[in-house]
Amino acid sequence: MIEIYEGEKALFEKNKERKLLLEDDGYVRSILLDVENRGDEALREYTLKFDGAKIDDFLVDQDEIIEAYENVDTELIEALEISAENIEDFHRRELPQSFLFEKKGITAGQMILPVESAGIYVPGGRATYPSTVLMAAIPPKICGVPRIVVTTPPDKNGRCNDAVLVASDIAGVDEIYKVGGAQAIAAMSYGTESIKEVSKIVGPGNRFVTMAKKLIETPTEFPAGPSEVMILAEENSNPRFIALDMLAQSEHDPLASAYLLTTSKKLADKVKKEIENELKVLPRKEILKESLKRGGIFIVSSIDNAIDISNRFAPEHLEIMAKEPFSLLTKVKHAGSVFLGDYAPEAIGDYVSGTNHVLPTSGFAKFYSSLSVDDFLKKYTFQYVTKEGLKNYRGAISTLARSEGLFAHEKAVNVRFEDEK
Repeated sequence: MIEIYEGEKALFEKNKERKLLLEDDGYVRSILLDVENRGDEALREYTLKFDGAKIDDFLVDQDEIIEAYENVDTELIEALEISAENIEDFHRRELPQSFLFEKKGITAGQMILPVESAGIYVPGGRATYPSTVLMAAIPPKICGVPRIVVTTPPDKNGRCNDAVLVASDIAGVDEIYKVGGAQAIAAMSYGTESIKEVSKIVGPGNRFVTMAKKLIETPTEFPAGPSEVMILAEENSNPRFIALDMLAQSEHDPLASAYLLTTSKKLADKVKKEIENELKVLPRKEILKESLKRGGIFIVSSIDNAIDISNRFAPEHLEIMAKEPFSLLTKVKHAGSVFLGDYAPEAIGDYVSGTNHVLPTSGFAKFYSSLSVDDFLKKYTFQYVTKEGLKNYRGAISTLARSEGLFAHEKAVNVRFEDEK
């Protein structure tokens, strides 16, 4: 059950406990090594063991995608298309431009190119996430990544979730494979007989998937742990809105956490009561109850104190329910994604606002940003120099080279002017 605390000490203690759950005991590493060594044979054994499915061919064929469209409600397809349109609209605005310029005989610039391939992990298990497919596949598609791969766990009948298949098709995914867990991360990283390795791997998953992404050499978007939301609220904020936003976060996973920071004991009591009432009617009760233990309601001295705590915590999702949320936005230093006002629940970011819901957790928002086009682009610089251009900077280069004791550097410049002696 959700508890009310004075101050933030318990908040950071709870967060330490959550992080300890992500330590690897060697089990994930053994799966990675096994897939690296035995390829498809290992994948088939793990898929039978963990998913109860006997798989001969991991690749989802076109007939399965057509059948998925037939099984999915038109309303859901339309919702996915709305989401995809907004995600594309937002992420196209992120695209950087290649450039070049000339100054005193030096023409310098930067070229921006997509990575050669992208692998996307889409979770199964307690819930399926077609929205994650859109969030993770549309940015690389916009960047022009030539090969986009999805791996996702099959059910006991060897079929992938229909909505995930439809979302993959809408997003323009090139290959979909029926494999989940740490073994899927290994397959995309090392390659097997059926699955060619990829240049980068993104997408959320359980703690085994998260640990696998930490252990492989293939680059990933950022380290991630259980999902979280932090809500900053004033006394007059709507307690029912807050309660349901906390529950919406908690229903993801037993390890998820929801935190409310408020200056008002009165609001805290109201929110707790609303949560208790909703628990009587909402499904996924066991998940909700376990998750709520990991979060809490915290009474703080001021809204500025709440912002300071939030910046130290660096939450994945930050909701600011205040009369003037934009005045507080400029004080936010670390957050994965920020939701402003009473009518910006985290759910809108999960689905249709266009911002990406693949976000850094566990304090990593201090160093990482949300998934974006930047994750699928690489840059190289270039320079073309005329003889006059090199001559303009000959003295500066010689001085710097000598100061570092790199005399061949100096000579490599001077040799180009020997014909002038």
